[in-house]
Amino acid sequence: MEYSQSSIRDIHPNAKIGKNVSIGAFTTIEEDVVIGDDCRIGSNVHIYNGARIGDQCQIFNGNSISAPPQTKVLIDEPATLEIGSGTTIREFCTINRGNLKFGGKTTIGENCLLMAYVHVAHDCIVGHDSILANNVTLAGHIEVGEWATLGGMVAVHQFVRIGEQTMIGGGSLVRKDVPPFVTAAREPLSYAGINSIGLRRRGFSQSDMHHIEDIYRLLFVQGFSTSKAIKLIETEIPPSAYRNRIIGFITGAKRGLMKGFRTKNT
Repeated sequence: MEYSQSSIRDIHPNAKIGKNVSIGAFTTIEEDVVIGDDCRIGSNVHIYNGARIGDQCQIFNGNSISAPPQTKVLIDEPATLEIGSGTTIREFCTINRGNLKFGGKTTIGENCLLMAYVHVAHDCIVGHDSILANNVTLAGHIEVGEWATLGGMVAVHQFVRIGEQTMIGGGSLVRKDVPPFVTAAREPLSYAGINSIGLRRRGFSQSDMHHIEDIYRLLFVQGFSTSKAIKLIETEIPPSAYRNRIIGFITGAKRGLMKGFRTKNT
């Protein structure tokens, strides 16, 4: 642990802190906290009980990490927040630990970037390598897939699922589930094509992207009902891992899906 002699901090002696960890002034670390090796914790950070922080994480100044869920009745229960290795959390984020009633764990994956003023409520799951831009707000029980990018000021309704490798345009209100590999924007939130830039960066081939586009053309562009679109996808689109993942996501959408280009059902 590295700090100057003049710094003031409150680190519980039972907290488990790894090797080569830098902790800034006026930071509080409670008893039931685990911090991995080579982490940098800024000043004026409060890390509450239940935090499990991986190696090589950066937590900038002013953050509230693993605070209890924001409920009318504040119950200090032994739930957890897990933050994967290599994740960066910029200034003034608030990340709540889980609620035992719903499983008791909030999870931030590896190599994620949470920009300033992000809020992640209790029992959320944020997949590896995801980016939450400034002022993104996640209500409780939200699932964000791997390699997802949420633009600034995006607000997500509780229990919504956002699929892997998606891009949500800045300022969007996300009330329904967003399936994998797409770009979503407008109000109300609608399909705006596949996430071609993100997919290309991840090594998807042109044929893979055309295949995914064909699936979403049936689902979102041609105006079919969801049930009819699924039948057409299963009969007209060749089987693939991408097709299976998309159909699996759609059939598990308890809150329904975001809108397509057209709203007319056939």
